[in-house]
Amino acid sequence: MDWQRYTLAGGIIAVLLALIFQWNAFQEQHTPELDRETVVQTGGETISQPPTEAASSSSSDIPQLQAQAPSATETQSKQGQLVSVTTDVFDILINPFGGDIVKVALRDFQEKLDTPDQPLILLNQTRNHTYIAQSGLIGRNGTDRSTTDRPLFKVEKTEYAMVEGDDTLVVDLTLQQDGANITKRFTFKRGDYLIQVAYLVDNTSDKPWSAALYGQIKRDTSEPVTDTGFGMSPFLGAAMRTNEQNYFKQDFEEIAESPTDEKVEGGWVAMVQHYFLSAWVPPQNERNTFQLKELSNGLFGMSFTTPAKQIPAATQGELTASFYAGPKDVYRLEEISPGLDLTVDYGWLWWIAKPLFRVLHFIQEHIVSNWGWAIILLTVFIKTLLLPLSAAGTKSMARMRKFAPQMKKLQEQYKDNRQKLAEETMKLYRREKINPMGGCLPILLQMPVFIALYWMLTETVELRHAPWIFWIHDLSAKDPYFILPVLMGASMWFMQKLNPAPTDPTQARIMQLMPVMMTVFFLWFPAGLVLYWIANNLITISQTWYINKQVDAGKY
Repeated sequence: MDWQRYTLAGGIIAVLLALIFQWNAFQEQHTPELDRETVVQTGGETISQPPTEAASSSSSDIPQLQAQAPSATETQSKQGQLVSVTTDVFDILINPFGGDIVKVALRDFQEKLDTPDQPLILLNQTRNHTYIAQSGLIGRNGTDRSTTDRPLFKVEKTEYAMVEGDDTLVVDLTLQQDGANITKRFTFKRGDYLIQVAYLVDNTSDKPWSAALYGQIKRDTSEPVTDTGFGMSPFLGAAMRTNEQNYFKQDFEEIAESPTDEKVEGGWVAMVQHYFLSAWVPPQNERNTFQLKELSNGLFGMSFTTPAKQIPAATQGELTASFYAGPKDVYRLEEISPGLDLTVDYGWLWWIAKPLFRVLHFIQEHIVSNWGWAIILLTVFIKTLLLPLSAAGTKSMARMRKFAPQMKKLQEQYKDNRQKLAEETMKLYRREKINPMGGCLPILLQMPVFIALYWMLTETVELRHAPWIFWIHDLSAKDPYFILPVLMGASMWFMQKLNPAPTDPTQARIMQLMPVMMTVFFLWFPAGLVLYWIANNLITISQTWYINKQVDAGKY
């Protein structure tokens, strides 16, 4: 289940309770009623199966073959030594058996803040964990004819490294089969998390060669390692672009209950977790088949299959796709494929959250170079934009507070005549130009912005392990000393003191407890979110204090 929905629901309920109690106070006063282990080399259990050759001329409605899972003996018999690939952003292991990517470590990201020398491992194959990227050729001349009959590629060497001054690293795996020389080529570019995977086919036979390209992400359901300090788990599951939705996601339970099988022009398929993802992106000018399904042994597959490609005798051809394994970088994902950036899931208010992120990114990149200060400046920016709404609400509440003595006098004078009290109250409202809804409505209109900002901050990978000042070394994790939550609670308590307390004893007690409840609620929130709430509260306090003074002086 998506952790954001639970957290957001709790936050909204708490904030709305505070608003309701505060508004009821006004109404009561003013109205008459109211195991990281050594990599295990495996060939995998299930792969996407090709269109049958009998229908190769029309790949859109071809049944899929079902392969049997290989035994441990069959798998071990076809293993070669793993190929190590090092670039400026990757440490990767490739298994020559099938040419699968069985480990991806991201060199620019730490597994945990207190282990700076340990890069984050995104993909890995161990005795207790499976998360790998498979690809191959399937069909009449395919190299991957079943899960027990996958190719064992030859490699020139077992270690490749991108040297200083080079912007590209090419790793070739070679194979001879069915009269064709086949090269599986991995191309890595400096500073890029996108890997180009190509099958170069030299058909030296006297017959046409035919196969389809498939790519599959295979994973178990284990949770990734995280040190954000949240007690709830982020979304973990598959995502893809469908014909109806640019972003369709399913967790493992949903995939098991309702597998997905759809043909899409272009498209992509991804494995999504908090801050990071892996994704296969097939050719965008072809109608590809995508599947999300449960495999054997507790594994799940997210795959694509291209239409079969024909290569005439004595000619050459290629089949290509791209594989991304890295952070949820909105700008880079936008460049790769339409809709892939939506894996940075801002929720149903994405149309507000996305511009807010761009403003935050601009502030950090061009003004302060610190994500903590950027959050504070973004808060100032938002409060400035919403100033007309928030000021109107604050003025209305201040005017209600100013005329509280007159309202109380009316309530005492007409305590036995509710109809007369209502009439006199409305006369007072009209005479003093008081809008009884003026304090609540502007606040409610601001809520979508606050919700969108919440989603944006929780999805921003740039905040992961980003320091602010002093003891805050990771804005995506909880405050280790709980200083920020306590300051947030104190600022909330001070905000309450600027407004009259509810006359109802029960509501008054709840309002008194609200800062304590919110402080406890925020103890495990990421420091970046708590910092936003503190900045927002402090600006609101300043604004409320100033407007109250102006109202008391008769300027409003």
